[in-house]
Amino acid sequence: MTSWTFLTNQALVLIHIGRRPDSTGLEIAAAVGITERAVRKIVVELQAAGYLEAERIGRRNRYSVDVHRPLRNSAEPQLTIGELLALVRTGTGSVRGGSPTAGRRPMNGEPLEAGSSQLEGVDS
Repeated sequence: MTSWTFLTNQALVLIHIGRRPDSTGLEIAAAVGITERAVRKIVVELQAAGYLEAERIGRRNRYSVDVHRPLRNSAEPQLTIGELLALVRTGTGSVRGGSPTAGRRPMNGEPLEAGSSQLEGVDS
């Protein structure tokens, strides 16, 4: 039986960085389940596309996510990165972790988590 996932590695890296903007490539790789080299390539792609910016702080990078940028999915052109991050936010340390409401869309404009106007670790 083949193994597959709903989210691409690019989405998983972006979600992890959205939750933990000070993560190293090794930490991201461990959380997502890919190599550090693959993480570096994905980060460069996300930066080139304008989804991420990196600020050098000492010997580390701190990333910021452009939460207003739309997804690159023609089926959901109005959905932004910030909305995606809000949908998959679980509060757990693992990108692959989950909660009963992790994939549920808000109905009639309701917030997914009451009182949550900003995402932790995501610059708007």
